[in-house]
Amino acid sequence: MDISTVLNTKHIKLNMVAKTKEEAIEELTDLLMQGGSVTNKEEFLKDVWLREEQGSTGFENHIAIPHGKSLAVNHTALAIGRTQHEILWETMDGSDVRCVILFAVRLEDQDTTHIRLLTKVSCALADEDIVAKLLEESEPESIISILNDPEEAVV
Repeated sequence: MDISTVLNTKHIKLNMVAKTKEEAIEELTDLLMQGGSVTNKEEFLKDVWLREEQGSTGFENHIAIPHGKSLAVNHTALAIGRTQHEILWETMDGSDVRCVILFAVRLEDQDTTHIRLLTKVSCALADEDIVAKLLEESEPESIISILNDPEEAVV
């Protein structure tokens, strides 16, 4: 799956101002609203929080991958945000979060595109070198390249 079909540079914010989990999800949702991927912020956020109630979406190595499957999603997309400070988030390894990858999934895509997308991103995040690059990279285009072709991104 080509990540650039669901992620563009306008949906990547490498200097988020959010200091909490709630603020981070709202800030990234705003990016998706501006890009037209999400059509109703309140409805989408409600669906993200419903998913979060089922279990934390904190991954490991300072990464969180919250997601919402929602009627408020016009087309499946990702938004990525990074902070210079850590956000308290329940993660698998107990680390605080510095990079949030928000999945906005159309209900029609929940069993197909969503699974392929989650698999691709999760496989990339399993590589500590990839995670290190995501936490340090300063160019949004490079973030897309790292997730699109992790093998080429490893030095």
